[in-house]
Amino acid sequence: MQRCLKWVKHLPALGVAPTVITVDPAQAAYPVLDYSLEADVPPGVRVLRTGTREPFGAYQKLTNRPIPHGGFANEGRPSMAQRVARFVRGNVFLPDPRRGWNSFVLKQVAALMAAGEQFDAVLTSSPPHSTQLIGLALKKRYGWRWLADLRDPWTDIYYTQTLMRTAVARWLDQRYERQVLEAADVVITTSPDTGRLLQGKGTGLHSDKFAVLPNGYDEADFQHPSLPPADALLLTYVGTITGQYHVGPFLEELAACAVRHPQVPLRLRFVGRVAKEVAQQLTEAGLVERTELVEFVPHDEAVGYMLRSTALLLGIPDVPHNRGILPGKVFEYLAANKPVLCIGPDGSDAAHILDETSAGQNFDYEDRAAMRAYLDQLVASWQQNPNQDLPAFSSARYSRRGLTERLVELIRK
Repeated sequence: MQRCLKWVKHLPALGVAPTVITVDPAQAAYPVLDYSLEADVPPGVRVLRTGTREPFGAYQKLTNRPIPHGGFANEGRPSMAQRVARFVRGNVFLPDPRRGWNSFVLKQVAALMAAGEQFDAVLTSSPPHSTQLIGLALKKRYGWRWLADLRDPWTDIYYTQTLMRTAVARWLDQRYERQVLEAADVVITTSPDTGRLLQGKGTGLHSDKFAVLPNGYDEADFQHPSLPPADALLLTYVGTITGQYHVGPFLEELAACAVRHPQVPLRLRFVGRVAKEVAQQLTEAGLVERTELVEFVPHDEAVGYMLRSTALLLGIPDVPHNRGILPGKVFEYLAANKPVLCIGPDGSDAAHILDETSAGQNFDYEDRAAMRAYLDQLVASWQQNPNQDLPAFSSARYSRRGLTERLVELIRK
């Protein structure tokens, strides 16, 4: 959501007038909402909100559980009702349960065209990947230049294995994916690895169709001063974290570091959703008393927590095709100018960016020796100076405006 929001924020100043079609939040169901981000929509940008049809209200009644995050990240061990819901979601609602929105969008676009509107291009961003079928329909109907932005893999996304899909459902989803990739004029991905994965989906998919536009940081979000605590060495993780992030070994090494250095007030903070599995790992590691858990907060508050930290903790899920997972917060972590400790696979796109910017270090999930050495080094450095901030980070390559300039080039190409 922030990816498209920041594009819309900067497009008018770059000579592109966007019309945004999105869903009416009163008619849709989402795990979290952050209305503070509406302030980023420039005055004069037209935002059209439509109705939708989706099954999440029925899901809530059936399971008595909140709306699931992507990959059912907030569900933990599924009940029988949840397993049934997953099977239905994976085999009936293809590509995904948000597809009921598509007809509302197509009707809205038809109304705009009937009123004499003119458009040069259409951009669809997913997941939900059903949104790409809107672009496919509009391409066939109006012949517009179509940019398909896939923020994550489609049929290879890690949580498909939890959906208990039949062979027929897998075939149909792969067919949708191939149709989109073949028909789009430009396929945008957030990382090189995801681009390579999608390009391998067909023999006729040439590299010049694919473009990498990573997520980024907005300079305007980081105007407040950095205030690392002087009385604690504080590691902060911002965002949802589940058992798939495989942070157990790191938590154990962090606890062992605290034992080796009892004179150092080592603290850990999670801002966002923490799965039960991770909470259990904190208990088993003996870190509960050193850990602060903060529920979901608006984006500007989340940035404030980053700035009030010694260092930042990043995780990449331990799932297939994870080397191309490049969370948006990677770039916001860089903008916060804090050392970044990333728990993820060696050779990932996230690890390459940390190396490129000298902003921190990546640790493979079980590389305890490297974790131990880095933590001891961080403790020693903190004892010399509690402010471990890095030199100010500034890169047009990863700024939201710079990335939007590259998007404009793709639109006008």
